Amino acid sequence: MKRLLRRMALDVTPLRTSRDFRLLFAAGGVSGFGSFITYVTIPFQVYALTDDPLLVGLLGVCELVPLLVMAFVGGALADYLDRRALVLGAEVAFTALCGVLLVNSLFDRPHLWLLYVIAALAAAIDGIQRPALEGLTPRVVTLDEIPAASALNSLRMQIAQLGGPAVAGLLIASVDMPWVYAVDLGTFAFSLICLYLVRAVPPPPAAERPSLRSVVTGLRYARSRPELLGTYLVDINAMFFGMPQALYPFMASKLGGPAVLGLLYAAPAAGALLATVTSGWTGRVHRHGLMVVIAAGLWGVGIIGFGLTDWLWLALVFLAFAGAADMVSGIFRMTIWNQTIPDHLRGRLAGIEMISYATGPLLGQLRSGVAARFMGIGGSIVSGGVLCVVGTLALAAALPAFMRYDGRDGLARKRAADEEWAAQAASTVAADATPTPTRSG
Repeated sequence: MKRLLRRMALDVTPLRTSRDFRLLFAAGGVSGFGSFITYVTIPFQVYALTDDPLLVGLLGVCELVPLLVMAFVGGALADYLDRRALVLGAEVAFTALCGVLLVNSLFDRPHLWLLYVIAALAAAIDGIQRPALEGLTPRVVTLDEIPAASALNSLRMQIAQLGGPAVAGLLIASVDMPWVYAVDLGTFAFSLICLYLVRAVPPPPAAERPSLRSVVTGLRYARSRPELLGTYLVDINAMFFGMPQALYPFMASKLGGPAVLGLLYAAPAAGALLATVTSGWTGRVHRHGLMVVIAAGLWGVGIIGFGLTDWLWLALVFLAFAGAADMVSGIFRMTIWNQTIPDHLRGRLAGIEMISYATGPLLGQLRSGVAARFMGIGGSIVSGGVLCVVGTLALAAALPAFMRYDGRDGLARKRAADEEWAAQAASTVAADATPTPTRSG
């Protein structure tokens, strides 16, 4: 039994061996906690001002367009500039937006349009920061430590997602709205200090200047890799059909009121946290594509159960089950990305990844809001879960190479690609440094 527990226990090696990873872990954990408070509060404000599920779902549309554009820009910048500087600059911008939300909440009736504008700007900044942030991990830990680092990053996110929404629900129910945003604002001070202390992470040698051509290079590479396409398509399908977060305020009203809202947001994180702390087994599984498909299907099953129940405790159990399944999918998807993509393309591919895992939930919010107008809250959630399972099975049948993918092959391919790029970069630098012969006489 002890041996089994050791095999399943979370691997914390990157926290012991990498100073910069520890700083990134701390910064992301604290600021993420505050950001999840705001993540819950903005939809609640829209709900309180409008009482319309479609208008809550439209927040996702406002975030989608800037995210689609800026993720490509952020990915190209992350392959050309110091990734740490990009992350730090974006964190400063997030701090400013949080200050605007605080000021807006001081009005007797906050401006609804400003909530949509802030959501759009935050998505644009996230498009700049996230590719650089995800591109930092392979630079501050070794390749063999990447599965453990992915699980730790997931743990950090899930702790924030678990604590942030729960605290948000309590704050919304007990204090004035400006104090809710003030808590998020305070967390940014800590994260800015940690990010400032991270050592500079210069771009790879002979990095490509940001351009449309460099973006297209990243897209072509992603299209050429069936294991990458599989991670994108399976996750988009699962989140588009099975993401009912826009309906949480309405489910909370049925299940117990505003204090319950934070529990609904936190329940998937609780399941994800359990999956993460018992994720030691994932490092010994090599059929990564198959595991992503299984986990995505189980996410849909959990969402179906959530939509069918009228009991709070059972709703939380189903959401926790769904969150655990999604975390297993996320761990294997992050491992595929970080263990296979060459470093000189990591930023651009991180931008594509961001589009894949962000567009699904954003469009899913709109889908669930529209469906709720015609099918009711429960009907929208259940139908989305069913379509998630059906779509996952269809993609599994359509992507046999993804189902057969073995992580050991991807790791060997990345090492070879990095060595080839390093040799080409060294040759380019040497050629540029050779003086041009001049003719005499």
